[in-house]
Amino acid sequence: MSRALALIVDDEPDIRELLSITLARMGIDCVAAATLASARTALTTRPFNLCLTDMRLPDGNGLDLVAHIQQQYPSLPVAMITAHGSMESAIQALKSGAFDFVNKPIDLKALRKLVEQAVNLSQPLPQSSRDLIGQSKPIQRLHETISKLARSQAPVLVSGESGTGKELVARLIHEQGARASKAFVPVNCGAIPQDLIESELFGHVKGSFTGAYSDKVGLFEAADGGTLFLDELGELPLPMQVKLLRAVQEKRIRRVGAAQESAIDCRVLSATNRDLAKLVATGSFRQDLYYRLNVIEVKVPALRERGEDLALLVRHFLLKFGRSAAGDALPLSPDAWAALQGYAFPGNVRELENILERACTLCESGVIGVDDLQLPSAPTSPAFGELQEWLDHLERDRILAAIEQTGGNKTKAARVLGISFRALRYRLTRLGIGSI
Repeated sequence: MSRALALIVDDEPDIRELLSITLARMGIDCVAAATLASARTALTTRPFNLCLTDMRLPDGNGLDLVAHIQQQYPSLPVAMITAHGSMESAIQALKSGAFDFVNKPIDLKALRKLVEQAVNLSQPLPQSSRDLIGQSKPIQRLHETISKLARSQAPVLVSGESGTGKELVARLIHEQGARASKAFVPVNCGAIPQDLIESELFGHVKGSFTGAYSDKVGLFEAADGGTLFLDELGELPLPMQVKLLRAVQEKRIRRVGAAQESAIDCRVLSATNRDLAKLVATGSFRQDLYYRLNVIEVKVPALRERGEDLALLVRHFLLKFGRSAAGDALPLSPDAWAALQGYAFPGNVRELENILERACTLCESGVIGVDDLQLPSAPTSPAFGELQEWLDHLERDRILAAIEQTGGNKTKAARVLGISFRALRYRLTRLGIGSI
């Protein structure tokens, strides 16, 4: 098997030598270039597995080389070498398509991890065990975006309405990337009590607080080498946002009660169904953290925007939840199919899945009918003119239906609604139904 080949671009001879020696000890051959022009020439001579380039070059900017590689050699991972503390440059490089970045003075341990991950991208990747079902143009575009994002280490913000499949998109980015063989660690920021969230994310040492009977590994450490997925990001308390920013920016964490920091290596993906830009404007979310985690944003389309995928999704869930005696998917009656086509699905794919799971359970005739679907009936407009009253009426009915559906279990009801338990509790109080 031939050795991997790296292109090193830096106008400082000492840096070129340091990088070449480090990569050679990893079994990687190197070609060095001191200028943008010589780097472009070298790229035409042979196929490379990795490019490491400085930001400032005598005849141009390293970002120009990133753009050139993105256009001419899109499968080649390129990492940027930036001045220490120059986070704006690093973020700019990631937005331009860089795989990752490394700061000067160069941490050789961090460099070796980056190089290993980049070179892995040139090897065959494991096929994803999951599938994003659909053939509509929005889903085709989403597949293309996922493939591009998988080749990067940039933080990604996955946005979209509740129930659209944001965690699935994050998992696919992980499974198609260089970290696929390592852990994917999801965490729901809205489901962890405020007094425990620091310990959950960063871990703690024995005796650091009441109940800390032993050392605990946090989720950042559990995701080391892999991907940490922060769901419901908008629910994160402001004091915790400061500590999260430092962890993401410095790639170091400190366990609660520990005296020393430790380095961590994980890609951070996050998701929200809230408008973070509005939360930033109202002071509920830190602007610096928003820009640090929202280096690249991918929007997951709502089910109503991909209606032509409905038939494929219905068949998938019917095969998953209920089969006929012949082993085929339970059939839908014409009326049931028409009802599904006419329903708006405010809860998106997750709501469709819940509806069909319930229908398969209730169906006794071997053919799913309209009554088995138990679709919410369209409410008639009440006799009040205020828009907010009308919206509160709809919200109250939807929450009560979810609580009834889950047998009064509010945690499960929040999951059905696609919101955090904290958000459900707030709505129950605001709508005057907190005693239920």
